[in-house]
Amino acid sequence: MDNLIEGIIVVAVLAGAAFTLVGSLGLAKLPDFYMRLHGPTKATTLGVGAILIASMLFFSPREAGLSLHELMVALFLFITAPVSAHILAKAAMHGDVKRNPKTRGEPWEQ
Repeated sequence: MDNLIEGIIVVAVLAGAAFTLVGSLGLAKLPDFYMRLHGPTKATTLGVGAILIASMLFFSPREAGLSLHELMVALFLFITAPVSAHILAKAAMHGDVKRNPKTRGEPWEQ
């Protein structure tokens, strides 16, 4: 049974690391602000969530009860990341941040 839990922890950490890497590369390589905003808000959030789940699985059997600290951090992250991305996008739209011609859609022009 311990090998199964350790295997799940390894898979969750590797998946979290892969998503975090992809999100970080997206932040560094995408051409404009609006495209770069997706890297940290989508992939990196999912990566950190997977790493937090792995941490919860690792520490729960070693302590007296279920480790809920990681669950609370993940919940806070999943609530605040989309809200902060929305605020950043709205500020960029109102600030007339230049965008790449490949960025589709112009919801602020009517």
